Amino acid sequence: MSQIALPLDWPAEEREDAFIASSANAEVLRHLGHVGLWPVKATILVGPRKSGRSLLGRIFAAKTGGRLIDDAERQEEEAIFHAWNHAQEARRPLLIIADAPPPGWRVALPDLASRLAATPVARLQEPDDALILALVERLLARRGLVLPPEVARWLATRIERSYVGVLRAVEILDAEMLARRQRLTVPLARRALEAAGVIDET
Repeated sequence: MSQIALPLDWPAEEREDAFIASSANAEVLRHLGHVGLWPVKATILVGPRKSGRSLLGRIFAAKTGGRLIDDAERQEEEAIFHAWNHAQEARRPLLIIADAPPPGWRVALPDLASRLAATPVARLQEPDDALILALVERLLARRGLVLPPEVARWLATRIERSYVGVLRAVEILDAEMLARRQRLTVPLARRALEAAGVIDET
């Protein structure tokens, strides 16, 4: 799939992982690439499970010299409050990763709640078709497996449209190919995913 041009020189890899740009995350990438336009020097990043938000946060912090607070709902509110204030004073961006922004994220500390209410929210979306195929291909490649084009086309319209669904499908296909010592084909994929209850072709 085509790469999205970004204001920051995003690295292709971060440790063992890579964040794949697509229309499902383009708005988030644009927002993170224009820190100078933020109304405050902080942003709340939310998104579905397994969407790569922590990876994206690490890349962002490394590229900008900013601070990252991951899993924010389980952090000390006082610490987040002071980090938010410090980001404004130091003019260094703070990225706060949470499952949901307030009020979904219940904040007890009034001073923190008021600051988060003024903080923009960047939201990663569920994967689109192009991102699903790119994720399947990359996850299989990490296992030393090749995704044939005909299997990619078949999978694209059948697996669950979520990051968790993509990961589950890849794990099932990987296990099936290891057990049978066969290359990935449409019949093999159909048999494995039907047996696991991931798809229903009847």
